Amino acid sequence: MDVHTLPVRPKPKRRFYEDLSFQVFLGIAIGIAVGHFYPDAGKSMQPLGDAFIRIIQMVVGPIIFCTVVSGIANVGDMKKVGRVAIKALIYFEVITSLALVLGLVTINLLQPGVGMNIDVASLDTNAASSYITQAHQFVSMSQFLLNLIPKTLVSGFASGDILQILFFSVLFGFGIAAAGDRAKPVLSVIDSFSSGLFWIIGLAMKISPIAAFGAIAFTVSKFGVGSLLSLGKLLGEFYLTCGLFFILILLPVTQFSGFSLFKLMRYIRAELLLVIGTSSSESVFPQLLQKLEQLGCEKSVVGLVLPAGYSFNHDGTCLYFAAVAVFLAQATNTALGWEQQLSLLVVLLITSKGGAGVAGSAIAVLAATLAATNAIPVSSIALILGIHRLMSAAFVFVNITGNAVATIVVAGWENALDRDKMRAELDAGYKEPEILIHHKAALSQ
Repeated sequence: MDVHTLPVRPKPKRRFYEDLSFQVFLGIAIGIAVGHFYPDAGKSMQPLGDAFIRIIQMVVGPIIFCTVVSGIANVGDMKKVGRVAIKALIYFEVITSLALVLGLVTINLLQPGVGMNIDVASLDTNAASSYITQAHQFVSMSQFLLNLIPKTLVSGFASGDILQILFFSVLFGFGIAAAGDRAKPVLSVIDSFSSGLFWIIGLAMKISPIAAFGAIAFTVSKFGVGSLLSLGKLLGEFYLTCGLFFILILLPVTQFSGFSLFKLMRYIRAELLLVIGTSSSESVFPQLLQKLEQLGCEKSVVGLVLPAGYSFNHDGTCLYFAAVAVFLAQATNTALGWEQQLSLLVVLLITSKGGAGVAGSAIAVLAATLAATNAIPVSSIALILGIHRLMSAAFVFVNITGNAVATIVVAGWENALDRDKMRAELDAGYKEPEILIHHKAALSQ
């Protein structure tokens, strides 16, 4: 028989339990059960989630550096880089502003804190003391801008400050582009280094279901259902607000931009499930980076917009800030008129951009905002510490989806999006990240 006529063996259909998203979902489900029924065992599972997040954090900074530098250097056109950055920042500011407004409107309509009559003096603030201390150390806008510049070449990488890494990476990318052919060997080394980093991510992804199990088991065992019941109104209001954000804001944006929000969420479902388990947006940054490139977004645009979105486009966190700030005022009977709420909104537009570089993340930024407005007692944040982990799973979920949408939208504005490829990928449904596919192939050889 002619070798050219040999039949092609069909690729075996993958079993459902081999799907990463199913494995992560199963890990979360088992983790909830273990945390609830065996709380002592659940508390001991925390290192499983922490170890995974540390592995990801170890490589996120270098991956951002490699991606941004390679993207800028390969574009070559500095005007295009500036144009992409401006469009992305405008989009981020508009969407986060809408998120804050939606959060304020919803919390004022539903008023979950009214009638709680909490005496701030009676709260146990020991657990919140570190956040309260950080609140009074919050920097001014000028200091925030100055902090964008790392003190040394490696200080941004050492501290994991995404804003500082992004600042240095953009400057270095411009330098590589300006050097032209002389910098090609350096660019080749950066691309090779990036391949090694993604191999590490592929290895980490294989244990992500175990990480999701450990993280959620610890959370359920530590906080239990008691905290859920005591502040159930706030939790329900916040989940509803997140749902409204998808329907009223992201859905129209995606429809206007020519793609389906729900197909996109299906496409990145493994990443979304993983952030529910870990409550860490960094845990899926490398995977999301490659997924968006697989969808047809140009690498140069993804490399600029996605890292910037991690610093400036915190849609879900803005919903959280607005909801919790007003809830605390309601619960402590603190008068908060519309003028004060508008002032709060303006301050949140500024402080929410500092989330990527503030230790303690959302709660620390919230405490800093309360201290800056001086309208709501900072110590009242002790009231929501018990359910913060349950709320953070929701707002990180929104953050990840919002940044995926933002990257596709900006790529479309720049004509840097292969729409036919995007539709084909989204219609095909879920697809494992290439880093995991390549890692499996390498191990099978």
